[in-house]
Amino acid sequence: MFFMKVSPALAAGCTMVVKPAEQTPLSALYYAYLSKLAGIPDGVINVVTGYGPTAGAAICSHMDIDKVSFTGSTEVGRLVMQAAAMSNLKPVSLELGGKSPFMVFDDADVDTATDLALLSTMHNKGELCVAGSRVFVQEGIYDEFVKKLAEKAKTRVVGDPFDPAVRQGPQVDKTQFERVLSYIEHGKREGATLLTGGKPCGERGYYIEPTIFTDVKDDMTIAKEEIFGPVMSLLKFKTIEEVITRANATKYGLAAGIVTNDLNIANTVSRSIRAGVIWINCYFAFDRDCPYGGYKMSGFGRDLGMDALDKYLHVKSVATPIYNSPWL
Repeated sequence: MFFMKVSPALAAGCTMVVKPAEQTPLSALYYAYLSKLAGIPDGVINVVTGYGPTAGAAICSHMDIDKVSFTGSTEVGRLVMQAAAMSNLKPVSLELGGKSPFMVFDDADVDTATDLALLSTMHNKGELCVAGSRVFVQEGIYDEFVKKLAEKAKTRVVGDPFDPAVRQGPQVDKTQFERVLSYIEHGKREGATLLTGGKPCGERGYYIEPTIFTDVKDDMTIAKEEIFGPVMSLLKFKTIEEVITRANATKYGLAAGIVTNDLNIANTVSRSIRAGVIWINCYFAFDRDCPYGGYKMSGFGRDLGMDALDKYLHVKSVATPIYNSPWL
């Protein structure tokens, strides 16, 4: 994310202030150190660590900062935009929360689909704004999908992320750990069926078992709100039209996944889903040339690609007569 933001700003000739999340400042500081070794002049890339209400708020309301690009929650995105409006009306681009649909159709290969579903939700211990945590499965393969998914989820190793055998590390801090567990309790109370996981792992640390719910309804909390943890909601559907409607029935619009071997289904669904990036038979297929960003309350503006460069530029029109005009 550091490079997603810094690279186009640098290419556009901007100096910048980078404020990393207070939970994870060390990588940004190290990258700034590497930029100095690479010859970037002092004062071009500046890293300011701190908390959102202090350091972040100071950046957003500063009269000499010309643009803010923010990645984070929808709630904080509103505060960023408000501060920018109340200061010097600096332009803002926002990449915010998500509750992305992952849609599996009857013709899909079940082994591939279950692997991709686990990747879409459990990668990075679920702390992903594009997590495909609403998994819609067509009724013809639903039972087989659930069986294989549960088997694979139970074999995922949770533990020290420096261990090559481990597939899932701890949540970023105690606050997030407790938040994810509270969502799991919401799912139980609202009537969803716990298929796998649902509990902390081990006696120490902020580890949570890969958690999958079945019998999830669209209006349940776990199906509507971004959890930002290793929690998947499984939902059954019948028709293409039904899943398009249900997938779009969210305030978010960041990403979506489609698993099918039918090109007509892939084209129809990808055109119909209101999200900024659609992955067909893959997930997390990022490329620096492919624009990335959201619809609706997932924000606006794009990272990556030429669109990212445009965020750090202004259009200027200059008119100069090349002859003596009779009107001058």
